[in-house]
Amino acid sequence: MGGTAVVVGGGIGGLAAAIGLHRIGWDVRVAERSATLADAGAGISLHANGLRALDALGVGTAVRAAARPQYTGGTRTPDGRWLARMDGAALERALGTPIMGIRRADLHRLLRAALPAPCLRTGVTVSAPDRAAPDRVAMPVADEMWEADLVVAADGVGSRLRALLFPEHPGPVYTGSTVLRAITDQPLDLATDFELTWGEGAEFGHIGLADGRAEWHAVLTAPPGGRHTDPLGMLLRRFGGWHDPIPALLAATRPHAVLHHDIHELVTPLRSFVAGRVVLLGDAAHAMTPNLGQGACQALEDAATLAAALATQTSVPSALARYDAERRPRSQAVARAARQAGRMGQRLAHPLAVGLRNTALRLAPSGATMRAILRHADWAPPRLER
Repeated sequence: MGGTAVVVGGGIGGLAAAIGLHRIGWDVRVAERSATLADAGAGISLHANGLRALDALGVGTAVRAAARPQYTGGTRTPDGRWLARMDGAALERALGTPIMGIRRADLHRLLRAALPAPCLRTGVTVSAPDRAAPDRVAMPVADEMWEADLVVAADGVGSRLRALLFPEHPGPVYTGSTVLRAITDQPLDLATDFELTWGEGAEFGHIGLADGRAEWHAVLTAPPGGRHTDPLGMLLRRFGGWHDPIPALLAATRPHAVLHHDIHELVTPLRSFVAGRVVLLGDAAHAMTPNLGQGACQALEDAATLAAALATQTSVPSALARYDAERRPRSQAVARAARQAGRMGQRLAHPLAVGLRNTALRLAPSGATMRAILRHADWAPPRLER
C-alpha cells in the first residue's frame, strides 16, 4: 500500500516518521513551523530501543558514527558518593549496544539527510485539517491546501492538532520541574561517560559527546515561567559546591549557550492516538518526563511502527488501528514509569526522604540498574518492507 502523507512537525519524531513513510514508498511532505532549523536542545541519550528503531529506518549506522557510547557512569550524591553505577559493557552484551550520547543538532541533521530535500518545508503554519472526505485529508498549510491520504501530527507537547482533534482532553500539565541545559564550549577530560547527581529538589547530569565536549543539564523544582537574568551565574551559585566535574562543566560553558525550558507532560492518557486519517506521534501523543531518557526513543518507536503498519496492512484505517493498538499501551506505560522515576529522583526534597532513597539505592543488588534499563529498552522493531 502506497499513498501520500503530510507530517506536521520537523522534530525527531516527525522526521523519523517521514523517513519511515518514504522508505516504504510513500510520497511525504513535512511542514515545520520554525522558519530556521536552529535544532534547539543540547544533547540526548539514545537507548537500545531508539537505536533499533533508527536501524529499522535505515539511519542507525550514521547515528552511531556521530555518537559516543556510554560505558561508565551512574548516579551520585552532591558530595560525590556513588549511589548506583552503570555497566555499559553489560548493557551491550544484553542488548547489542550501549546507550549512545549525541548532540540533538547532529541527530536532526542526520535525519534530514535521509530525506529528499524537497520533503521539508519550513516557516509554515498549519490550520485545522478538513476530514470531511472519508479517504482523504485536506491540510491548510500556509496559503496552500495539501491533500493527503494521511496526516501525522508530530507537533510536540503543545500540539495544536491534538487540541483540535481531542478538545475534551485537558492537554499538557506542568510537572513542577524546570530544566537548564547546555553543551560546553570546549572538550573536557571526563572520568565517566554519563552521570546523574541527585540533591534535595535538584538534579545535575552530564553526558560525554563524540567531539570531547559534554552536554549537561540541571533540573530544579520551581514554579512555571520563572527565568533568570544570569542563568549560568545562578547555576554556579546553586551547584558550584557539588562534586567534580560539575563546577568544571559550568565553567566551560558560555552564558548565551544555556537553554531553559519548563517540563510538561500528558498526565491524562489519550483514549486514542488516531482520529480518522490523522495519527498522533511522539510528544503530541505521549509527552513524558525525561527521567528515563525515553521521550525521543518512544517517538522513534512510533515512527518505525507506523511505517511497518502502513507497509503491511491493506488500508490506512486498518494500519492506524494496528499502530494505536501497539503503541498506545506501551508508550503510556513508559510515561507512567518516567513519572514515578521523577518522584523518586529530583522531585524528592525532604532530607529524610532523600536519605531513605539513597540508602535503598546503595543496598540494591548490583544488577538493579541494568534491569531497570532493560525493562524499557529491550524492544524489537518491526521489519520495514515496501
